[in-house]
Amino acid sequence: MPGSSGVSQLVDRHPSVTPERLIAQLVPPPTFADVSFDSYRPDPAEPSQAAAVRACREFCEQAVTRRAGKKRLFGKRTVLPGVGLYLDGGFGVGKTHLLASMYYTVPAPKAFATFGELTQLAGVFGFTECIDLLADYVLVCIDEFELDDPGNTTLISRLLSALVERGVSIAATSNTLPEQLGEGRFAAQDFLREINTLASIFTTIRIEGPDYRHRGLPPAPEPLSDAEVAARAAEVPGATLDDFDELCAHLASMHPSRYLTLIEGVRAVFLTGVRPLDDQNVALRLVSLTDRLYDAGIPVVASGAKLDTIFSDEMLAGGFRKKYLRAMSRLLALTAAGHNGRIIT
Repeated sequence: MPGSSGVSQLVDRHPSVTPERLIAQLVPPPTFADVSFDSYRPDPAEPSQAAAVRACREFCEQAVTRRAGKKRLFGKRTVLPGVGLYLDGGFGVGKTHLLASMYYTVPAPKAFATFGELTQLAGVFGFTECIDLLADYVLVCIDEFELDDPGNTTLISRLLSALVERGVSIAATSNTLPEQLGEGRFAAQDFLREINTLASIFTTIRIEGPDYRHRGLPPAPEPLSDAEVAARAAEVPGATLDDFDELCAHLASMHPSRYLTLIEGVRAVFLTGVRPLDDQNVALRLVSLTDRLYDAGIPVVASGAKLDTIFSDEMLAGGFRKKYLRAMSRLLALTAAGHNGRIIT
């Protein structure tokens, strides 16, 4: 239902996600719908980027071979364990581009999911059923691999180990080395077995380089006034206009797996009253929404505080530091696109 300005609001949307929809969502986001290894442009000054492309190509060949199994007498084939590749690097070095390229290179069945989507899939279908669902896949891609709590650590460790044993290969991206997952977020030393199990699955490839999103971009634009934001929102078909605090409260009413459906069909997001956050739960939900907005290429225009200044120094010094820095990087790109009147591609 439109707000008083006549523009639709995200807070009026109450999306639901069926199990069938969860499975249908297991594909790369629209921003990476047309990428390939050939369209990845390694920085000549960063040789690790070209090396990563070669490693990803080789991994795809291995994944297909492992899925085919080893031929035995009478035409039967034995199952070979899958292989794992872990792309570690800073923000904006092209990890998701390479992950999506791997997805498009191998034959079906295959899946591409964020870490949150994968845990949600296991929660909806159940642990055993989730293994059965993915057991015949050639490849499962996991973007932004992160362990936020002990429950997820145990769940994902068991899930991925079982899939690899059944011949599924796993490719993942993250800003944290596998053996360091969970550090600063919970008592990681109590879950070293699970963390070490995850680390043993992967061969780690480090990708160096500056954040491509910031190459040639000016600093974050100065926020507009509330009236200017509302006026611009009214000029954009398919835009939404929300008060920042009201939107944050609305995000708390649903699981982050619904955020993709929440912004479905939205052309641009306009926000009024943006302010620094003092609640980490609110901040983490905003990070999840930012990821979905960035994946969908939806620009943001806001009033109030600059969107790359909303995470406190305390948050940026804590265990979720890399999450917040990634969100700031993406918000900078989204606000630049919003103020320039263009869509991220």
